[in-house]
Amino acid sequence: MSALSELVAAELATPAEPEVQDIARAIAVKHGSASRAVLFYGSCLRERRFDGLMLDFYLIVSDYRSAYSQSWLAAANRLIPPNVFYFEHGGLRSKYSVLSEADLERECGPQARSISVLARFSQPSRLVWSADEAAEQQTVRSIARCAPTLLAKTVPLVDSDASAIAVWKRAFSLTYAAELRAERSERSSHIVDTDPERYERFANAALQDGMGPALNRLATPWWGYMQRKGRLLSLLRLAKASATFAGGADYLAWKINRHSNAGLELTPWQRRWPVVAAITLLPRLLKSGAVR
Repeated sequence: MSALSELVAAELATPAEPEVQDIARAIAVKHGSASRAVLFYGSCLRERRFDGLMLDFYLIVSDYRSAYSQSWLAAANRLIPPNVFYFEHGGLRSKYSVLSEADLERECGPQARSISVLARFSQPSRLVWSADEAAEQQTVRSIARCAPTLLAKTVPLVDSDASAIAVWKRAFSLTYAAELRAERSERSSHIVDTDPERYERFANAALQDGMGPALNRLATPWWGYMQRKGRLLSLLRLAKASATFAGGADYLAWKINRHSNAGLELTPWQRRWPVVAAITLLPRLLKSGAVR
């Protein structure tokens, strides 16, 4: 294994809390033999607290058709990945995104169609359930592609003497601009500041493995394209989530209020028609800065 792959494998193998493993196992069981791996990531992992929060998971499946009993869900997952579902287990709330092994591998590398998977799995995560050793190894191989890809796309946009930490912070600020987010602008720097030594190690390992930087003339248009496409995909995924995510409108309102002072309260019709509500509320939220 390469230096970076060893770091990724060790990080993914770090034990998570028993309740997290229980939820992951229940998610995998729900999708039967199609389930290959479950990854735990996000603010609950960083903060190591769960009360009043929603845990974040990715379910990796062999293929979409085998993961669902309804063909339209498989088609939706294939056309605009991932599908997102709400899930309660053991008194905790969570949401999980479904991605195939093939799509995970693509979205972790230079051929990624959007920035979201690259951004999420350049950050710490845990492999909290796997079907077998082959699934575990495949997941490690995919996740190990994220940091080199993201750093290579960012290095041309910073000063030549910029530190590894500065490159990471710039990378996450760019990824945040590629999605509609409720978090404050400094949130992207906070991610790195929570564990700067970890990001130093991963950057050094990526360089040791021979990370090839993107050409300067290609990096800026690539980010511009990803940011424009990412915001559009955020809207499309929101629309799709209204059919798969029970209580999705209330979750989005909760998250916006948690990260801003928007004081957003939904009316009954907005809960009933979340897509229309999102479209009508978005201009106000963008203007106020509650969503960026």
